[in-house]
Amino acid sequence: MAMAVTERAIDRIKAMIVAGALAPGQRLPREEELAEDLGLSRNSLREAVRALTAMRILVVRQGDGTYVSSLEPGLLLESLTFAADVSTGETALQLLQVRRMLEPQATALAAGRITDADLARLSGLLERCNRARDIEEFVACDMDFHGAIADLAGNPVLSALLRILSSRTQRVRVLRAAGGDAVLAGAQREHGAILEALAARDARLAEASAAVHIAGVERWLRAEAPAGSPAGTSEVSPDVSPAGAAASSAATPAGA
Repeated sequence: MAMAVTERAIDRIKAMIVAGALAPGQRLPREEELAEDLGLSRNSLREAVRALTAMRILVVRQGDGTYVSSLEPGLLLESLTFAADVSTGETALQLLQVRRMLEPQATALAAGRITDADLARLSGLLERCNRARDIEEFVACDMDFHGAIADLAGNPVLSALLRILSSRTQRVRVLRAAGGDAVLAGAQREHGAILEALAARDARLAEASAAVHIAGVERWLRAEAPAGSPAGTSEVSPDVSPAGAAASSAATPAGA
């Protein structure tokens, strides 16, 4: 019963935002006033505020009050990051399939917008990846590389979605599962191919290079499923691709 009351409180505050009664960045009325206006108890209102804060819809500023957030799509989508972090098995594969639909298109868009300064930055990121001393350092560079390309597409919503679909946690997971150096070498080759296509301002080639990179990950993800289980049940991540490599065993994507 208490949960139902809290959900109604959440819905009513959302409705105020949708209707424009509460605008982005606006401070909410005092607790007692808002509770009375909405016909809620103050306890129910507090629970709703906590939930909406977790959703990034509201922001609590200590000593100042509660405000509506900027409501930028990238901010609101952050709450989905945890779902991507903990996904394994068929769910991880489904997230990768969505990424495969979006990232090649984003890379194609980037090819039409990229500048020489952007290319220099991407090249520097790949050099940092080459010098990475451990998996965590490589993943940080890798995320910056893919994130920079997504940003060049010029669509913040698309960029935010792609960051969620391939999170840091997932990237680290696949590298540790796959065995390291061979996978890193293959990822660097494929990243280099993407960068070359972008440097040529060739949207179709950039799209194809990104698609090959992600499709290779998907093939490996399916191949790594334990016998008798659905494809993609191993805890691996949608980022580092073994495509184009000759695997010496089913467990390790050699040359990737």
